[in-house]
Amino acid sequence: MTTSWTVTRVLRDRNAGLYLTGLLVSAFGTSSLWLASGVWVKDLTGSNGLAALCMLAMWAPTLAGPALGTLADRFRRRPLLITLNLGLAALLLALFTVDSPGGLWLLFAVLFLYGAAGVVSEAAESALVAAVVAPDLLGDINGLRLTVTEGMKLVAPLTGAGLYALYGGPAVAGLDAVTFVLASGLCALLRVPEERPARSGGGWWRQTARGVRHLWGHPGLRPLVRAGGTTMLLASLSSTTTYAVVDRLGHSPAYTGVLYAAQGVGSVTVGLVSGPALRRLGGRRFAAAGIALTAAGVAARAVPSDPVALVAGAAVGLGLPCVLIAALTAVQRETPGPLLGRATATANTLMFTPNVLGLAVGAGLVELAGPGLLLPLYALGLLLTAAVLAAQRAASASRTAPRSSSDANPA
Repeated sequence: MTTSWTVTRVLRDRNAGLYLTGLLVSAFGTSSLWLASGVWVKDLTGSNGLAALCMLAMWAPTLAGPALGTLADRFRRRPLLITLNLGLAALLLALFTVDSPGGLWLLFAVLFLYGAAGVVSEAAESALVAAVVAPDLLGDINGLRLTVTEGMKLVAPLTGAGLYALYGGPAVAGLDAVTFVLASGLCALLRVPEERPARSGGGWWRQTARGVRHLWGHPGLRPLVRAGGTTMLLASLSSTTTYAVVDRLGHSPAYTGVLYAAQGVGSVTVGLVSGPALRRLGGRRFAAAGIALTAAGVAARAVPSDPVALVAGAAVGLGLPCVLIAALTAVQRETPGPLLGRATATANTLMFTPNVLGLAVGAGLVELAGPGLLLPLYALGLLLTAAVLAAQRAASASRTAPRSSSDANPA
């Protein structure tokens, strides 16, 4: 009942409904391309390494998140999002010319620009949603946003793989282009009274630094973002043991898809209940509970049992997003509108960059030790992270970080 009321409450808001519908459409296209691009490269070159570089090309721009997020604060957010969506639709059409290994440079260039535009879009969306949706709905809409994106990861890759098998990579690129055109149309329907942002002095890097200073200097935001980054690091370390876990269970590597599906179901579920949970527990306790649940799931993966592995995957899916939802919601609530694009992009960089580091380090560690040793250690690190976050006093509204006139000035 609570979940259905949450969904109804959000969708009753016209702007929230349009935003989530646009997100569903674009996430479907993105998830389809995500799988197809790697298969495309593999078919053209036969190289697993080059196929893996597709994901790196899309993730790499996250490292420049603070600077890219500044772009989202220099323009009105709705026109910027419409322009980015239409620009990506046009950019994807260039992939129709990729039909040999000699054209891979174009594919990687498009994926890199795709990732950079995604960083700017996410920052602009966060600021736009915070401006048009009631503050008490932010937790609900951030949770439903996760439900939409994770749900598409369960459905869209199969569609992308099927379309690729029938018509090749250009057909998947064309599908993604169409979804961006549709998303831009839905964005155009949003009712958002926006004034043109005023320009302040200091140059691009000084403006970027203002967003970073606000985020890291805020006593309520810094612990959540720091816990999010630590959690993502440890979770990515544990994810590198997945194939070793499957080996212990006696299955072929394809069984990893079953484990990821169980985790995806957990992520979809937590998105539906995150709004009420945030209101009941508060951001810090909600995040700490999610990290502790993730720790339990990671530890359970060390047990060589199929039912336990499936339950563990669902537990990780339920717990892992909690700190991310709590942190993003807190950033939206505690950041002045003119700084919100930069602050959101900075938070995403600090929380998701450790994911890349964890994958690299974990790939080496799993060659040295088995999951029976590594997973309990990673779970212990997650439990300590949850305990530290839970022990920290929540900052009261009267003791939030000072917002000087220079920090609050529009960029």
